[in-house]
Amino acid sequence: MAEYPSIPREAFGAPQNTATGAPGSSRTVPTSPDLVADSVVSRPLAERMASASARTRIGVVIELRSTHPGGVSGAADDVEHWLSEIAPKAAVRRGRSSVSNYVAAALTPNEIRKLAQADKDADGRATKDLTLQAVAPTPGAGSRPAPRYAIDRMWPNFEIHNLIHRSVVTTKADAAQRAFEATGEGIVWAVLDSGIQADHAHFATHRNTVLPGQLQHMNFVDGTDPLVDEAGHGTHVAGILAGEQMAPAGAKLVAATWYQDEGSGLSGARVELDHIRGMAPRTTLLSCKVLRADGSGDVTALLDALEYISDLNKGGRELNVHGVNLSVGYPFDPSWFGTGLTPVCQEVDRLVRSGVLVVVAAGNSGYGIALDAVANGNPQMHLGFAMTINDPGNTERALTVGSTSVRPHLSGVSYFSSKGPTGDGRMKPDLVAPGERIVSAGAGALLARARQRDPDATYVEDSGTSMAAPHVSGVAAGLLSVSREFIGRPEEVKRILMDTATDLGRVPTFQGKGLVDSMRAIQSV
Repeated sequence: MAEYPSIPREAFGAPQNTATGAPGSSRTVPTSPDLVADSVVSRPLAERMASASARTRIGVVIELRSTHPGGVSGAADDVEHWLSEIAPKAAVRRGRSSVSNYVAAALTPNEIRKLAQADKDADGRATKDLTLQAVAPTPGAGSRPAPRYAIDRMWPNFEIHNLIHRSVVTTKADAAQRAFEATGEGIVWAVLDSGIQADHAHFATHRNTVLPGQLQHMNFVDGTDPLVDEAGHGTHVAGILAGEQMAPAGAKLVAATWYQDEGSGLSGARVELDHIRGMAPRTTLLSCKVLRADGSGDVTALLDALEYISDLNKGGRELNVHGVNLSVGYPFDPSWFGTGLTPVCQEVDRLVRSGVLVVVAAGNSGYGIALDAVANGNPQMHLGFAMTINDPGNTERALTVGSTSVRPHLSGVSYFSSKGPTGDGRMKPDLVAPGERIVSAGAGALLARARQRDPDATYVEDSGTSMAAPHVSGVAAGLLSVSREFIGRPEEVKRILMDTATDLGRVPTFQGKGLVDSMRAIQSV
């Protein structure tokens, strides 16, 4: 899964699963957080199962579904019936109340897998004649969760904080489109990425890639067509920002999504949509290709592209390009150089001073493995990391965006989202936006992978701060299309979006000012 492209974390002694690069190199390669996929078997339980022997019994708390046809009582009956067949010798404890949401049992890893499979099979029988509907009409709406019938999720039987990674999150862009016509019409936004697949039907309705005047799409890496996206990352980003598609009469748009199955593997789920649109569907998109087909690129290409935008705007004397989305970057070590003062940061600052709003993904370096010096039989610890904002997200004038889960008020900022402050103590990120399990236009390798699961798919799911940034770019484009007096005043737009964000109750180094809010931003001016 192509995610937020960056210099490999090996340069900092942290493990990852991407291509390698020399420490201190300016070469960028794709790096991804673990896929944020829904699962009936919770992650802490899956980790317990992985380390247990085949005969070890693990205490399990089975969270029941209130949407079961028989309510939680009927769900408990089904679970107890399955357990009587799967694990007849297991000690099963049902909640005292008839409406208790839990059943507890001591099960072996294999019995847990069989229970999850039984629930999945029941869901399949119950839904085989139903047509799945779109969860919401925007790419940021998340997607269908793992199949489940009586069981919502299974947890280890100990004190934990339950983290759920699904459901619908909105930036209120839909409401802003309806109330204020905040569609991005007349606004040009550059997407510096792996290209945009211009022949995707998502961009046909509003001819998003047809440029005005003398503007031209440009490739800064290998000479290939900037309107062809071999990686798929740029098209996914662009589809969140802009574009729109309505399913033909009598048909559906098909999206391929993912979930972790009962065996801790990755399985696909088909979602059928009537309609899908970006945050500001009429925004014109300028493709600047800075990543190759394999998702790699370098800082030189990024600098060239930023300078190209400046040239198109004649250094600020003409504003032909109003905004830039950067879902690319590299982890920055403050010991290298002054934070926010690297060449790419300075170029972004210059572009902002010339009148262009630059929106940057914070990075996916907020979680990793640390070594325990004392060891005590556990030499590694999984930790969240502060001061992990990537360049050019360290740029002071850029609008740096972290990722929320798809239920931000419940589970807050994504575990992988890079955290502040910057190396020199400034608050970053500035805002957060949906970045987990985002459905958008599919292309290239990303779509090819999805079509191995569902040949009909034209939309795909992906996760990362790469997906969060274009939500904010789209909200900003919508604002500028309504309040055009703010064109050329990017720092004012940044202030408006930050001042009107929804506080999620998290510390500023995680959430910045909070979740971007399109309606509140437009109403404030």
